[in-house]
Amino acid sequence: MNWLLVMAGAMVGAPLRFLTDRWVQARHDTVFPWGTFVVNTVGSLILGLLTGAAAAGAASSHVQLLVGTGLCGALTTYSTFSYETFRLAADGARGYAALNVAASVLAALAAAFTGAAAARALWG
Repeated sequence: MNWLLVMAGAMVGAPLRFLTDRWVQARHDTVFPWGTFVVNTVGSLILGLLTGAAAAGAASSHVQLLVGTGLCGALTTYSTFSYETFRLAADGARGYAALNVAASVLAALAAAFTGAAAARALWG
């Protein structure tokens, strides 16, 4: 049963990541990987909200598997973030590579903390 929940969440998260990445990136004429930045930040926000809800007893283990492991696991992408950062540096855009690392880590942490704080406000 648990693997079905993870799989169902991933079946939504993976195409959502791809479509969001393409949609966001098409609207920016830059080498900066805005699409990956957005999906990782949004995924961190959702995961922070879910973690806070779980801590307050408002999210079951089934919801955590479906949304946290499945959806967020497939929506966010550390491998693409790493690859894009490497490509930026290799192509001579070291400033963008450094910005991608710093902004991605800060935005993801801020989003996760914001999600957790929102959960506390709603269910805490």
